[in-house]
Parts: sequence; structure tokens; C-alpha cells
Amino acid sequence: MIPSFKKFNSRFNFAFIDENTKREIRRKLLKAICLPGYQVPYSSPEMPIARGWGTGGLHVTLSVIGKDDVFKIIDQGSDASVNACNLRDFVHRVTHCRVTFDTHAATLIQTRHRIPEEQLNDGQILVFQVPQPEPLRAVERYETKTREMHGEADYARMWVSLYEAFVRYGDIMQGAGYPVMVNGRYIMSPSPIPRWDVPNLHQSDCLYLFGAGREKRLYAIPPHTDVVPLEFDDVKFRIEQFPGIRCSLSGTGGAFMDELYNDLGHFRHVINDSDFLDKLVEHKTRPQQWSNKYLQQVLDEMNANPDLES
Repeated sequence: MIPSFKKFNSRFNFAFIDENTKREIRRKLLKAICLPGYQVPYSSPEMPIARGWGTGGLHVTLSVIGKDDVFKIIDQGSDASVNACNLRDFVHRVTHCRVTFDTHAATLIQTRHRIPEEQLNDGQILVFQVPQPEPLRAVERYETKTREMHGEADYARMWVSLYEAFVRYGDIMQGAGYPVMVNGRYIMSPSPIPRWDVPNLHQSDCLYLFGAGREKRLYAIPPHTDVVPLEFDDVKFRIEQFPGIRCSLSGTGGAFMDELYNDLGHFRHVINDSDFLDKLVEHKTRPQQWSNKYLQQVLDEMNANPDLES
């Protein structure tokens, strides 16, 4: 058989993407790891899903995954959403690697808009799907100017925008995608994760990789890197609060909650992370959570008030 005929009639390469492109993405990821928070341009090849539906995270996942990896994917905390199910099936089909719902068992986790409630360790990688990687886009529309601002560490306009929000509303209103300073150098968008998850980026044991396919950007946070949310001396960063609320299924709190409504307009609260919730309900044990001062304050208040509403 002619080699070229065999090449173009094979079903697909391992992990779908061709080896040259995977090498390019891995080289760019190494650069991103060496420069925490810095946005590295990359080719962003075409995928069998539309841009804006997780192509950046998929590029990263398929470039670093191996046959021995155990893969997990969540979409806003859920293992069962349409996006998560479709991408899980695709990754399994093109790699034949094991897939799991268990956060602790996974070696490679892809996520959209959440960090798992269960603490990750030094043998795990968390890949983020990022819609807009540029944290300065709200204050500067032109890409050439934002690159210049990052190069000169000129973040005055970002600080002014936070100050203006406080003056106008009495608080910094930005919720998802709250900007952070990485390694004391670059302001970075942590993707649209809630404030609840932002402290988990700081001094983590695991590796964080971020892929924005539509914007063709990669960036990373290596393990044990300082990640500090932007705050003023007299206006401190705060996470979401769920005072007096416990999960209606597990009866516990101290986790990020979803507010669910029925047809009658009545609502209840359920823990957002589906695997974390399943472990609480099935095993009656609380998995090891992240350690940060914000979560510790929530847990202390919960333990001091054991009769909170569910």
C-alpha cells in the first residue's frame, strides 16, 4: 500500500490531533508554565466541535493525555451535563483511556467554570475551558494595547475600574472570573469560576492549565505558585456566602450551592459539585476539601451553628 494512501485512510491519530500540533501545544504549555499567568499564543487547530464550546480545554487535554491517564470532565460542577457527557465520550473514543466520575481517582480533569470541591494532589492536572482569557478586555478593547500593558505591568486602569465599581455600588461586583495576580507579576483571568474557587488557585499542589481555543491563548499556574485576588487595603476580597443554608440532599453545608426551583416557584439548595455530593450522600463521609482561610471561616460558622436550615 502507498504510504500516503495509508496515512489519509486511517481513522484518526491517538487523541485525534496530529503529533506535530500536539508537540506545538506542549511546547507552548511549557512556556506558559515557566511564565505563570502569561498568555501564550498557539495555533488552535480545528476540532469536531464549534469554537466556544470547549475547544481550548480539549486542545490541552488531548495534547497531554496518555493511555494510562484516568480522565474526568465536569461542566459547572456536574458530571452529567450535555457538554461534559459529549466531550467525555469523544475523549474516550479517541484515546481509549479510563474515564471516571471520582475526582480523587482522576489524573487529568477538564472543567468548565468550576474547581472541584475535593482537594487535588500533586499527581493531578486540572484543565480549564476559557471563553475570554484577557482580564483587561473590560478596560481596553485593543489586543495590541493589552499586550503592551501586560509587558509593562501597567495595571492602573484595572485598579481604577475596581475602585469605580466600589464607589458606584458599594462593593466590587464582579463575581465569576474575578481577576488575580499570579506570582506577583501578571494579572490573569481564572476563567469564569465563582469567587468561591479563586482561593484554591493559591499554592495548590496540582498543575492548572488554561486553554482558550477561540482566542488562541494558553496559560498556566504551576504548583505552589502565589495567586492573589485583587483587593484594596480597606476593601477585601470575599467569597460567596450561604448563611443559614444546608444542602437539601446531604444536610450539610460548607460547599458552593445551586439554587433549584420547581414548577410552583419553591426553591431548595443543593451542593453544586456532583461527585462531592454523591460521596456525602452515599458514603456519609466528607472528602478532603481545600484549605484556605475563606473556606475555614465558613466551616467554623457552620460548626458553631449546627441547626442551620436545610
